[in-house]
Amino acid sequence: MNQNNDCVESPCIENCNLNAEKICLGCFRSIVEITQWSQMDDRTRLDALHKAKNRKKTHAIK
Repeated sequence: MNQNNDCVESPCIENCNLNAEKICLGCFRSIVEITQWSQMDDRTRLDALHKAKNRKKTHAIK
């Protein structure tokens, strides 16, 4: 668990590589989601993870 006692941990795999849409091809979060992660509550983090999961699926289809 991370230091501020939030339940939802960052999905970062330390393979940061932003595409033209400013989506990380390591974790599939947007640059906004990445930079605001530490200020997000768990509900917002779960929403960001859901969006990232969908982005990853879309990326795999291309």
